[in-house]
This record gives sequence, structure tokens and C-alpha cells, in this order.
Amino acid sequence: MTASHYSETRTARIEWPTIGLIILTYVAITGLVLFHGAFPWWALPVGAYFTALHVSLQHEVLHGHPTRHRWVNELLVFLTPTFWVPYGRYRDTHLRHHNDIDLTDPVRDPESYYLLPEDWAAAGPLKRLVYLVNQTLAGRMLIGPAVSIVQFWTEEWRQILRGDTYRLREWILFSTSCILVILFITQIAGMPFLEYYLLIAYPGLSLSLVRSYCEHRAAESPEHRTIIVEASWFWSVLFLFNNLHVAHHTRPALPWYRLPAYYAANRQALLSKNDGYTMKGYAEIFRRYFFTAKEPIAYPNVSWLRPAKAAHR
Repeated sequence: MTASHYSETRTARIEWPTIGLIILTYVAITGLVLFHGAFPWWALPVGAYFTALHVSLQHEVLHGHPTRHRWVNELLVFLTPTFWVPYGRYRDTHLRHHNDIDLTDPVRDPESYYLLPEDWAAAGPLKRLVYLVNQTLAGRMLIGPAVSIVQFWTEEWRQILRGDTYRLREWILFSTSCILVILFITQIAGMPFLEYYLLIAYPGLSLSLVRSYCEHRAAESPEHRTIIVEASWFWSVLFLFNNLHVAHHTRPALPWYRLPAYYAANRQALLSKNDGYTMKGYAEIFRRYFFTAKEPIAYPNVSWLRPAKAAHR
């Protein structure tokens, strides 16, 4: 597979707020790891906020920020504190996700959590259980990172074993990043890796999945499939204002710190565009969906999707 053909408008200058946030993120994680012995174990999950923020920063980078040089941008977020997926493969799949006509399509959208009805009908009891648990917010935070790792890694290595050298290159880069970070954690900071992963890295992935839980819904019109969450600063900064997700999909190359002003200036138009699909903060999402699935797993109406014969991977 080659990189996505999706085109981004890259900035013509250095975006210092993003540079500063990248530095702050790495400094915070480094400080917690180096001085982990000075903190009680229950304080270490503060680092989860910054590992989740790193995921958000990777998302910012793949959209062409904070400089006009892609190699500089990607180098800035090269070191992975989450050990989740290769950045390059995240970039490729996410840019495919921005083909808005196919949002939520179980076949075409790499970030869809739906299954085609026939695939759901054919699923065995264990697979159904995993999907049902993962469809609640509590389940998404508890097992969601593990489910995504197993699914993504399995498919990636299946393609690599079939001779996909592009994927192999991205995994070599990812492995190099992982090794460097693990050596720092265990050999320089002297922190047990399992302690780091369970108290900082994995909870960070759980936090990052809160954003994607309600981001999209099945709807007949693709423009009605993307949410607006008018959230507090705690969540908004963590997600780099991608809680205003319609604004991001409308202007995907807009830097994170300009999204609030763009949303404020175009709020009514954006609410009309997505047919009022909005939440008044993440507290509402937790209250409504922590133990209750937002939607069924089987796609509710396949007639809303483009004909299957046009689909491709």
C-alpha cells in the first residue's frame, strides 16, 4: 500500500503554540518517568493526560502542522509514549477517514466501529461479547486500546508477511521509536515497564478513545455523521479542540488553536450542517453512554452507504 493521496494545505510558517505544546508534553512525561519514585503510584496516571495529548499532537502533525516541512513535523512526534500504532500507518488510515462521503462505512472508513449486518450475523459469541462491551464508553476505555491493537496489528502483519514493504518500513520506524523509549524508561529512569504501561501509557490511550467514541454516527447524509461537543478546557485542550469535530472535518488543515474562533464565527452554520448532532460536554456523554451502547454494532441502513462494488481497501 502507498501513502494516501489525500492532500493537505500545509502551513507557510512555524506554528509556535504547537511547538510549545509538543515540548511541554515530552517534558511532562519525561519528568514523571525520571522522578517516578517520588510520586505515589496513584499520582502517576497524571501522565496519561500527556500521553493522550501526544496522540492528539500526532493527529495535528499528520494534517500538516506545525511547519511546512513534513519530515520536521514527523520528527517532532517520532518518540512514542503509547506504543500504539506506527505513526505513518496512523497518518495513512486517518487521511482516508477524511473522505467524508464514506464516514462510518464499515468497509471504506478505517476508523468505523460498525460492522456490515452480514458480518455481525456471522460473528461468534466471543467476538460479539467483545464488540458489545467495546460499544459502551466504559468498555471502550477499558478494553478499547487492547481491541484496536489486536485488530490493527494482526492485519498489518498479515500484509507484511504477504510482502508489503511499505508497511514493513513504517513498522521498522515504529519499532525503533519504541526501543528508544523503552530503554529510557527502564535503563535510564529505572522504572518498571509494566508500571509505566499500566499507569501512564494504557490510560492515555483510554482517554484518547473518549474523543472518538461519539465522534461519528450512522446517518443517511454524510454531513450529519460528525459531532460537535462543546466541552470544558480540560477535554478541549486534551483533544486540541477536535471535540468541535465538524469544524475540523470542514477545515482539516486549520491549526488546533484557531478552531475555537472558527467554530464561534460559524456555529449556526456548522450546527445546521451536521443536523444538530451535538453534546453539551463529555459529562453528558459519560452520563448517557458509560454503560449503554450509543448505537448498534451492525450498520443500521446499508442503503446509506455507497454501493459495495465501488469499495476498496
